[in-house]
Amino acid sequence: MFCDLALARRLEGAEGTANMRFVEARARLEPDLGACWKEVAGAHAMFDGPRSPCTQTFGLGLFQMPAAAEMERIETFFRERGAPVFHEVSPLADAALTGMLNERGYRPVELTSVLYLPLGSRQAAEGGAIRVRLAGKDERELWARTAAEGWREAAEFADLMDDLMRVVAEREGAEDFLAELDGKPIAAGSLALHEGVALLAGASTIPEYRRRGAQRALLEARLDHAARAGCDLAMLCAAPGGESQRNGERHGFRIAYTRIKWRGCAQVC
Repeated sequence: MFCDLALARRLEGAEGTANMRFVEARARLEPDLGACWKEVAGAHAMFDGPRSPCTQTFGLGLFQMPAAAEMERIETFFRERGAPVFHEVSPLADAALTGMLNERGYRPVELTSVLYLPLGSRQAAEGGAIRVRLAGKDERELWARTAAEGWREAAEFADLMDDLMRVVAEREGAEDFLAELDGKPIAAGSLALHEGVALLAGASTIPEYRRRGAQRALLEARLDHAARAGCDLAMLCAAPGGESQRNGERHGFRIAYTRIKWRGCAQVC
């Protein structure tokens, strides 16, 4: 499996779909917020409130190079809702997109490693003291609370995590997992499936229970579930060089590419 345009489209399509399902869940839970998504030139623009990390686009320039008028439509979508304009852009997107973003005053603000693993090539690891199981429908609040507790030290979005995880637990096309030590939930993670791609996301461990193998156990359990569900490819996104990236690489994940998040100049100038 090569790191080419076809692979990038599968990976970005899976993550974009997972975020669309999140926005749809938000719209069901809080219809007054106006959460919605819109497809323009093959990209998906998503609104989940001005501060939400889900308010951005996915797939820009990857499936189709946008014309100037289409970029204006995307920017208007965010401006009308009082939100900043963010684009997550794969380096395999149309080469002309970088020039367009520069001309329109965008600035790069964040890097993300996108990793992938062909599931046919993985070897299952031995189990440990941590037990991982699917969270039941009646345990959504427990899952959301555990996941949010694991993110309590996050700097930028710590105050939003309770709310975000509650919505994550309600989205469709995904499964939520709890990691337990002696029967106590200590970590949580999610798995979204789309056209044979399994997106591993949202994994967090309650700070006082870190470095006990919870993340490894969550990763293994989700990969096993994905393989049984018929997926041939797994993916995860992580900060370059961070612990999540290292954990993925220890399990055989490879870096497909480093993605750039661009922010509209009106929000930074």
